[in-house]
Amino acid sequence: MAKKVKYYFDSESLAYRKIKTKLSKKLGYIGLFLLASSLFGFLCFVALLNSSYLETPKDRLQSREIETMKLRYAILNKKMDEVADVLDDVANRDNNIYRAYFNTSPIPTEQRKAGFGGVNRYKELEGFNNSELVIKTSKRVDIISKELAIQSKSLDEILKLAKEKNKLLAAIPAIQPVKNEQLKRIASGFGYRSDPFTKVRKMHEGMDFTASTGTPIFATGDGVVAAADNSKSGYGNHIEIRHGYGYSTLYGHLSKYKCRAGQRIKRGDVIGFVGSTGRSEAPHLHYEVHKDGKVVNPINFYYGNISAAEYTAISKLANQENQSLD
Repeated sequence: MAKKVKYYFDSESLAYRKIKTKLSKKLGYIGLFLLASSLFGFLCFVALLNSSYLETPKDRLQSREIETMKLRYAILNKKMDEVADVLDDVANRDNNIYRAYFNTSPIPTEQRKAGFGGVNRYKELEGFNNSELVIKTSKRVDIISKELAIQSKSLDEILKLAKEKNKLLAAIPAIQPVKNEQLKRIASGFGYRSDPFTKVRKMHEGMDFTASTGTPIFATGDGVVAAADNSKSGYGNHIEIRHGYGYSTLYGHLSKYKCRAGQRIKRGDVIGFVGSTGRSEAPHLHYEVHKDGKVVNPINFYYGNISAAEYTAISKLANQENQSLD
C-alpha cells in the first residue's frame, strides 16, 4: 500500500503543492515512538518478573521454602492448640482439685494468661513478608512457655503441701480432750450462755466437759506447749498448745499439769488433769480451739475418736443454752 501524499492549495500560484514534513518533526515522532516503546517494554518486563514465566531455579527454590515454612508454622500452631488445651485442663484440675484439697488459693486466669508488657519483644521480626505469621506464633510460644512455668511452680508448691499434709492432719485438733466414758456430761457448749456468777448472758468461747477431779486430759493434736501456768485471768491452771498451721488450743481449770512450756507433744498424750481452779463453779475442763487468732466452735473438730451417733448427741447437748461452769 502506497504512502499517502498530502497536498495544500497555494493561493499565490493557484496550484496544489505537496506537503513536506520537517525533519525536526519527524525526529520528534521517532523519539515519542521510542519513548512509548521503552515504557511499554519496561511494564511488560516488570509484569514478567512478577509472574512465574521468568522464575529462575533459585526463585522457585525460595518459593518452595516459603510455602514449606508456612506449612510448618500452620502445623506448629495446631500443635500449640493441643498443648494449650492440655495446659488448660491441668490448670483447671490444679485450681479446682489440688489447690482446693490443700486449702490454697487458686491462681487467677489473668495471671496464667498474662502477656508480656513493656518493650516490643518482637521488633526484630517486623518488616518481612510473613512477619505477622511469625510474630503471632512467637507470641503464642512465649505465652505457653510462661503458662508452663507458672504451672510447674504451682505443682512444686502442691508437692510441698502434699508432703506437709500428714503434718497438717496430725496438727489439727481432732479428738475430744476428755474421753466419753470418763465424762459426767457436757455442761455447756460454744455460744451465748448464762454466767454462773453474774447470771448475765455472755459469749462462752469454748466447751465445758464435766468430769471428776483428776480425770486425764488429752492433747487434741500434735504441737508445742506454749504455756502451762495460771497467767490468764479466770482460767486458773491452764495449758496452751500451738499446733501450727494457724491452730491453737486452750485447756482451763486444771488440778495439775503433766507437761511443761516448750515441750513437744503428740495427739492423745495426757497433758494434765481435770480440776476446778480459777473462775470455776465445779470440777470441769474448759476447752477452746483457735484458728488464725480467732476462737472457733470446738464441736466441729471431734471427728477423730467418736462415732456419728456420739457426735449427734454431743452436738445436741452443746447447743442447749444452759449455764456455763466458768
